[in-house]
This record gives sequence, structure tokens and C-alpha cells, in this order.
Amino acid sequence: MTIRRIDVGARMSDIVIHNNTVYLAGQVGAPGASVTEQTKAVLASVDALLAKAGTDKTKILQAIIWLADMNTFAEMNAVWDSWVPQGNTPARATGEAKLATPDYKVEVIITAAI
Repeated sequence: MTIRRIDVGARMSDIVIHNNTVYLAGQVGAPGASVTEQTKAVLASVDALLAKAGTDKTKILQAIIWLADMNTFAEMNAVWDSWVPQGNTPARATGEAKLATPDYKVEVIITAAI
């Protein structure tokens, strides 16, 4: 059993690969930015990390999205809908949660295939 870790830090790795499955750490945007700006930044980070792992957004299996305020669901979805590849949409869940600081409005956790 091989586990490959990329961008390993003291607390977490940005990417973990096991059995041709890629697990990304939760991604957040710039603190204090709008939900739209944070979502765009998060999805750009997802694209970059997936590329680093040797895959792309067409191979996303699952997305878990946390919003600091569910009233911003439509705003986040407007960005998501223009980014997610139609015909390759992942299983997805969205919920409301307190994030690491009140300045974070969106956090996205991705699992993908290689």
C-alpha cells in the first residue's frame, strides 16, 4: 500500500494520494474577500492542486462545501456552476459551519480519481 503526500506541512498535507484517489485539504480563499471572490480563489486552488496530483476537475468524485452563511448559497453556486464541468459533476454536499476564522466564508474539500 503506497500513500503519497504532496506539500507536507507540520499539521497537514495539501494533497494525499492513495489507490489512485486524490484527497485535497480544505481550500479557502483570501480572508475578508466576498463569497464570489473566495469561491473563485478556492476553485483556482483546486485546479492547481489537482494538476499537481496528475488529474483534473473532470475526475472529481466528491465535493464537500462549507459556507459560513447558507444565505450565500446562490452566490457560491453562481461561481461553482460556471466552473464545474457539465457531464462530470461530482457528488456534492453543502452545509453551514463556523470556519477557522470569521473572515473565511467558503471552504471546499475535494476527493478525485487519477
